[in-house]
Amino acid sequence: MTQLTFLVLDFCVFAVVAFAVLVASRRVETAMSVRRRLQADQSAPRRSTLTSPLMKKELTNSVLQWVQSTTLQDPEARSKLRRDLALAGWDSAAAPPLYVLGRFVLAIGLPSLFVVSQMLSAKPIKGFMFLVIAAGLAVVGLIAPRGILDNRANARKTEIEHEFPDALDLLVVCVESGLGLEGAIVRVAGETHESHPRISREFDMVSLELQAGRTRAEALRNMSERTQVEMIASFVALLIQTDALGGSIATTLRTYSAEMRQHRMLKAEEKAMRLPVLLTIPLVLFILPVIMMAVMLPPVIDGIRTFLPTMNGITR
Repeated sequence: MTQLTFLVLDFCVFAVVAFAVLVASRRVETAMSVRRRLQADQSAPRRSTLTSPLMKKELTNSVLQWVQSTTLQDPEARSKLRRDLALAGWDSAAAPPLYVLGRFVLAIGLPSLFVVSQMLSAKPIKGFMFLVIAAGLAVVGLIAPRGILDNRANARKTEIEHEFPDALDLLVVCVESGLGLEGAIVRVAGETHESHPRISREFDMVSLELQAGRTRAEALRNMSERTQVEMIASFVALLIQTDALGGSIATTLRTYSAEMRQHRMLKAEEKAMRLPVLLTIPLVLFILPVIMMAVMLPPVIDGIRTFLPTMNGITR
């Protein structure tokens, strides 16, 4: 009886000590987590509105100023080039003259490098072929930057299309939790800064424009014009219409988020349905000829072995 009592007392002491250690470890872990978050927030660079892309900077480089004044004299062409560069993610004031300068350097540099390489070569290319290659390199130098720009713009639009539904879901959560639309946009821009940098930057621009005094409709329309994405244009039009009619922003966002999720599912199903059609091309070009050869080759070999001696006997 005495041993049983000691065993029960030992078990109770062990349980109390284990519980105390568990509670203390949880407290220490929580305190360390909070300290790490505070240190991360203090060490993270803070974005100031003074250095934001909303504040348009003028060119300070004299060379770029000269290139812009000599090659981009038409205001309409300059604005179109600046808009195309902004769609590709290059919205700096130095982007248009750098683009023009890059095209000029490539158009002159590629043929020059080819000429120098042929001068140093033991068997250089001469005659008409030399002129054709040099002219072709000059044309490539003029066309390649435009192709890179268009490719970059399309890639950025695709990336924004992939990032926007997640940001929209987070925006719905923020609005339904009690935040206003402006506060929700600021919150989404801060939370998606690392995982979705492109849509975070667009929401950050919207919040900066709202702080600068623009109306909500103007800031949202500017985001739609900057991205040129269809789903963002529909989202902006829906928000502006809801705000004008006095409807519920939370209900509108929730409905549009559900439709967006359904749209993504339909798009994924469409890609899955296209997969068998796309697999038909390599099947016909590469796999089917091999199968036909594997099936037809043994009969052909047997026929050759059967009829070749007979043909040799006839010829003799």
